[in-house]
Amino acid sequence: MNGPLDVVVMAAGKGTRMKSRIPKVLQRLAQRPLIHHVLDQAASLKARRVVVVTGHGAPEVEAACAGRTSAAGTFDLKFALQQPQLGTGHAVQQALPHLAGDGTVVVLSGDVPLTRPETLAALVEASGGGRLALLTVRLPDPAGYGRIVRGAQGQVERIVEHKDAGEAERAIDEIYSGIMAVPSALLARWLARLTNDNAQGEYYLTDVVALAVADGVPVVAHCIDDALQVAGVNSPAQLAQLERAHQLRQARALMEQGVRLADPARFDLRDDPKTGARGELVCAQDVEIDVGCIFTGRVEIGEGARIGAYCCVANARIGAAAVLHPYTHVDGEQAGVRVGEGALVGPFARLRPGATLGREVHVGNFVEVKNSQLADGAKANHLAYLGDATVGERVNYGAGSITANYDGANKHRTVIEADAHIGSNCVLVAPVTIGAGTTVAGGSTITEDTPPGSLSLGRGRQVNIAGWHRPARKPKA
Repeated sequence: MNGPLDVVVMAAGKGTRMKSRIPKVLQRLAQRPLIHHVLDQAASLKARRVVVVTGHGAPEVEAACAGRTSAAGTFDLKFALQQPQLGTGHAVQQALPHLAGDGTVVVLSGDVPLTRPETLAALVEASGGGRLALLTVRLPDPAGYGRIVRGAQGQVERIVEHKDAGEAERAIDEIYSGIMAVPSALLARWLARLTNDNAQGEYYLTDVVALAVADGVPVVAHCIDDALQVAGVNSPAQLAQLERAHQLRQARALMEQGVRLADPARFDLRDDPKTGARGELVCAQDVEIDVGCIFTGRVEIGEGARIGAYCCVANARIGAAAVLHPYTHVDGEQAGVRVGEGALVGPFARLRPGATLGREVHVGNFVEVKNSQLADGAKANHLAYLGDATVGERVNYGAGSITANYDGANKHRTVIEADAHIGSNCVLVAPVTIGAGTTVAGGSTITEDTPPGSLSLGRGRQVNIAGWHRPARKPKA
């Protein structure tokens, strides 16, 4: 790169067609605001400064951007308010006071989230510190986009907006993406010469192309063939289309690595809005993923593991040969979830933050585990709750049993030592320790520690009343 690099992000639009109170650049793709994807692009370029041009919903947009960059801390962030909004050229004019004028400026759109870092790096290289470089793409239907008008020798002469284009110009299929790289000093000179003599009465940034040609500055087009990289969002339908295209791109990348996806069209890998973790799925060999699964944040899956249909897995590590049966919900949040080798989980199980399952652990249908460790071979096969518990090896935890871990003010821990057997419908009132090898009889409420190897009961004596009759219904009047 020739000198420092600054980035201007256009984020002032209202997005009327979105029919939403949420500013367009804060609409979500893969569970992250569109503009966060664009700020990541700026970070990939190692930008010195990013100037976000805001307008509609400026306070919300600024807060969202500041939250993203405070975590990354990779560039200096500034904001420029465009009010009123008089076109793209006018928008960049508002950013100009924040630009030092000693390097290259890359102009990005806050609603174009999927431009690849290598594409932007190639665009900056094409600019070379002395040229105006435009990112272009050829489209079968270029309606609505600015057309690249070339001269007899193929050189770029100007960009004509769709509404100002004649019939011959509208037939051109090479369009301007809205992304450019330009020397800072030249950009400042051209912005000062923009006029609004056009059908919209706006100041077009694209007019700098003709000004560059007039000044004898080379204009180059870096043309790509991947329209997804320059696709913007203007409506809920377009957002949904872009989401599916993005997810399909991720799915194909995983399949190229050997992951078996039952249907790549029914797969989602999302960023985690709660933790800020980027969506990342790391799979060993022979992993199988059924339809409708959603992965959020960073998820690691060991060799030969199988993920059943419609599972939701966030911030977790799934061991080799483990199985998540359909409709299992795993959410590690900050604490993470660990599932050991060969463990069986679900269907309809829920693993919450801090759940750690050892090897060959069974957690069955409608079992919830939170902030608990289950050692190798432990089993809780159905309809149970384990919260704030330490469970030893080979423990069998019965249906309907719970750890009562909350006293209304504080959480307490339950310890169940190895080889204990907890009968059905038991309540273990924490803090309490169930000794190794203890059997807790079904229906018991345990409030005190139990000695190892004992039989523990904590329930009322059964009473049978002979000859008892149910109340009879009164006859209807």
